[in-house]
Amino acid sequence: MQAIGLCRFSYPALGGFQVEHETIEDRIAYLYDDRRLEERFRLFETVALPCLRAQTDPDFSLIIVVGDQFPPHHQHRLETMIADVPQALIHREPPRRQREVMKEILNDARIAPGKPCLQFRYDDDDAVAVDFIEKLRQAASDCAPLLKRHKSVALDWNQGFIAEFGADGIAAAEVYRPFNVAALGMYVKGNCPLTIMNFNHHKLPQFMPAISLPDPAMYVRSHNAYNDSRQGFVKGVTVEPLTPEGEAQFRNRFAIDADRVRQAFSTA
Repeated sequence: MQAIGLCRFSYPALGGFQVEHETIEDRIAYLYDDRRLEERFRLFETVALPCLRAQTDPDFSLIIVVGDQFPPHHQHRLETMIADVPQALIHREPPRRQREVMKEILNDARIAPGKPCLQFRYDDDDAVAVDFIEKLRQAASDCAPLLKRHKSVALDWNQGFIAEFGADGIAAAEVYRPFNVAALGMYVKGNCPLTIMNFNHHKLPQFMPAISLPDPAMYVRSHNAYNDSRQGFVKGVTVEPLTPEGEAQFRNRFAIDADRVRQAFSTA
């Protein structure tokens, strides 16, 4: 079954942000600010990409959506970062309504629209466990009778971490949060135009059957200065520096290396 991921990398959508801007020009200026993009690239390189390279099931694709005005030197940097991730490809798009354009991209990516597929969203500063794709396929197999009766079903892993990354390494806290973006997938029936981007991720259970699985350590959600993650539930979470055992867990479950994080964020 085809598995398709969608990642917005500083894409200047019309809507779709908790931090709003008065004009699209203001949004582009905010998203493409060099200081902001430097943090995004460091998080993408040290947090989001390593677990994709390490997936126990490498049979998936990841579409990285950027704006058609994304600066060429930044696009080159992005292309260089994903050069050894064959599942990833970059899609350039002018500013459009968030849900409209993302639904179109996902449906266009279906190799065989008449067959079912699995979809997931992927934020550029988060991580999933190295066996996420494997578990996503296994859950779909385990739920086969349910899937046959519905055009879409949400498949969620509800335990993971909130984490901050910097020159001192990683500080994190374990959390239980069902139906976050990270470690959340969706089954879509053949010939069904629905996508995971049709819905607010927290509201998926309102529109379809939803299975929430309690496997531990399935995602890392980054808390940082420039993204929407500073909104909502992360505000009240207190993180603590990882112990050596915690660093080993992050390395084994998410392929996140604390020394590499320290090195990346120590660079001026």
